[in-house]
This record gives sequence, structure tokens and C-alpha cells, in this order.
Amino acid sequence: MTVQAQIDDYVAAQPPSKSAEIQQLHRLIRKASPDCRLWFLDGRNDEGKVVSNPNIGYGLQTITYAGGETREFYQVGVSANTTGISVYIIGLEDKKFLSQTYGARLGKAKITGYCVKFRGLADIDIGVLEEMIASHLGRPSA
Repeated sequence: MTVQAQIDDYVAAQPPSKSAEIQQLHRLIRKASPDCRLWFLDGRNDEGKVVSNPNIGYGLQTITYAGGETREFYQVGVSANTTGISVYIIGLEDKKFLSQTYGARLGKAKITGYCVKFRGLADIDIGVLEEMIASHLGRPSA
């Protein structure tokens, strides 16, 4: 099954309103970076155990771990959660960057070091989210 087919199945499995919003985010991200690599992670680790919500990834970067090991991973991720949607901005060194740069302008969202969580697109300023995503996808790989 292709990555796009996995994404389509995942989006289709969501409740209708959440599915429509994830599709809207998908289009927004693809517009910001039309040629970016697509990922789909089903939330399972190497042993098949569920360790996270499934998520759609966009872009490509190399992450270097403390021990020196490296791994390719996506730059931006989108995932449905029990109360709404999460957008992940992966690879930021400054864990306060998102909240300091976008928090006051974003709207009703919970922002952690790398995650923006909101109930629905109506609760946030989509233009600010688009700025955040485009800026991160446009930066050089770590």
C-alpha cells in the first residue's frame, strides 16, 4: 500500500468533521511544500505495540540523537487525537520557540515544545498555522 493510500485510509476513518479538517490541513501543507516527502506512521513501534496516535508526516530531516546515532524523520506531522488535532513541528532545539513566536497570534491552542493541539480549525488563526508550517518546511535539514 502506498503512503498516500495509507493517508487516505487514515483520514477516511476519522469522524466526518475531523476528516474534513485533516484534509484541509493536508492541502495547506502540500501547498506550502508541494514536493515534500510524505510519511505515514501507524503509531506502532518495531514490536508492533501501539505507542502513539497514527500520524501523517511531511518533509525530510536527519535527526541526530545524543549518542550520535542519526535517523531520517519528517519535519511536520499531523495527527487526530481524542479532542481534536495535533500538529507537530519536529527538530526544534528551542522548546519555547513555538509558544513565543506564534502563541499570542494562534488562537485557542495548547502549545508545547513541539506540538500545537487544538479542537478544530475554527479555534485557531489558520494563517498563523500556515506561517509556522511553511517556515519550518522551508528551513534546511538539521
